[in-house]
Amino acid sequence: MCLIETIAGWYGLAVAATYLQVHPAANILVLDAQATVGGVWSQERQYPDLKSNNMLGTYEYPDFPMDTETYGVKAGEHIPGHVVHRYLTDYAKKTGVFSRIRFNTKVLEADAGASSEGWTLKTDNYGLLVLQTRKLVIATGLTSTPSVPTFTGEDEFKKSGLLIHSRDFPQHTDRLSNKTSAVTVLGGSKSAWDVAYACATRNVHVNLVIRSSGQGPTWMAPPYVTPIKAWLEKLVHRRFLTWLSPCIWGDEDGFTSIRNFLHTSWLGRKLVDAFWWVLSTDANALMGYDKHPETAKLKPRHSAFWTGSGLGILNFDGDFLGLVREGKVKVHIADVVALGEKTVSLSDGTTLETDALVCATGWKARPPMTFLPKGIDETVGLPYNPPATPLSLHELAEADEEILSRFPRLRYQPPTPIPGGDTTADATWLPFTLYRFMAPCSTAQIPTLAFAGMITTISTSLCASLQALWITAYLSRTLTRVPISPVLKVKSAVLHSRFGRWRYPCGYGGRFPDFVFDAVPYLDMLCKDLDLQHRRKGNLLREVLEAYGPEDYAGIVEEWMDKNGNQVQG
Repeated sequence: MCLIETIAGWYGLAVAATYLQVHPAANILVLDAQATVGGVWSQERQYPDLKSNNMLGTYEYPDFPMDTETYGVKAGEHIPGHVVHRYLTDYAKKTGVFSRIRFNTKVLEADAGASSEGWTLKTDNYGLLVLQTRKLVIATGLTSTPSVPTFTGEDEFKKSGLLIHSRDFPQHTDRLSNKTSAVTVLGGSKSAWDVAYACATRNVHVNLVIRSSGQGPTWMAPPYVTPIKAWLEKLVHRRFLTWLSPCIWGDEDGFTSIRNFLHTSWLGRKLVDAFWWVLSTDANALMGYDKHPETAKLKPRHSAFWTGSGLGILNFDGDFLGLVREGKVKVHIADVVALGEKTVSLSDGTTLETDALVCATGWKARPPMTFLPKGIDETVGLPYNPPATPLSLHELAEADEEILSRFPRLRYQPPTPIPGGDTTADATWLPFTLYRFMAPCSTAQIPTLAFAGMITTISTSLCASLQALWITAYLSRTLTRVPISPVLKVKSAVLHSRFGRWRYPCGYGGRFPDFVFDAVPYLDMLCKDLDLQHRRKGNLLREVLEAYGPEDYAGIVEEWMDKNGNQVQG
């Protein structure tokens, strides 16, 4: 077997399609634990009113437009979940990937030591099956394994009540919508809002519990923000606005002097602070939190500056905050301290009568499989707590020093309880430490492993497409720009990994790569690694002012193939 992937979502499909385009004769197999294409957009994970945060034109592959005639979504509309699922299925079929997917197949173990060449996989497809492959791409993403808290009294609660993670909400929508009188949703994220909205609009009373000991309410915004009502998705992809966000790989765009002025000079930092104040203040004003004491509970605690891709877009057909004002959604800022028979007890002394508890409590930040031999996690770049040796601590301290010297603003962070995301947490915690967020930093002569989609960003389709081409080139040993030594490769990976801890303490940055305004320079970096033109707008004015989108990367695989010709190795 030449290449095996796991999960047929945005990233997995892109890697398989790109690798096939470059290597048409390759023997590719895609393993997916689910029964349908799509990852988080699979048929199994659809629920009422589910829509993407994205609107038409920004959530598509560069060479496969989502047109209105085919998919029924009009300009300015958010894309329904079932349309995203259909689109990804169509893409898999069009590119020849669909026939190579083995559904209902879960990878249990990936062993690099059981074979002299490549990887041995232990899988479960209604029975154990062992597969071998020379190259392996892990594209399970960061929303595969739910993180579910344990509660005092949960066994008693389960005797008559329903306790689930929001991932399983689609399997219980009928019961929650028609056979319950009250539902408690635990979490402050957009997925918590989605579950609360789906239940409240079906006349089920909802208690939305946001932990007082956690990060607090998520940042939510309407699709258009700032006084000029700019489309938020386009806003973060305008190059001149990306300069206003500290970014450790920002110099890849070639505008180093501008970035240095904005983030190291007194005047520049004042301009940056003013931009984020306007953005944060305007978004909150447009949401109208302060117009009612109940909706005020949903107002974010800190500036949007510190929040990454966890922000949500107000994409409901109805008025979510209206449900809060009417009392159909009751907001509680407290911790859950115990469960009882159809009761949830909170740290403020409140006891909630409820038929179900839905935990929108996030995900475990690692692939849902075991890597062997034991101890290989550090080698392949998975999250780990490194031993507190002088060398490891020196590497982390060196990365921190570079980050904070280039971006002094990041020293003054708001307090946050997320491990690895604040100065009081374990200072040696490292999230994914992958070169370019994709490749292990090992010294192997022949690359056999890559990771796709181990980042969180609102630029999913763009990052999926460029990561797919980068991984194809990496596994084909045809990357144009590579570090001259393994030491520099590790240094770069640690620096980029560590940056999230300082940049997005109110996001996911302390746990895994997380970026918003950082996406365009990231794409620049990948293009330069591939020896492709990273400024793709045609002239400087358009380059600086126009938003980047999928259309700007149309034909980029062919462009790369024309440059490399017969150099590509399978």
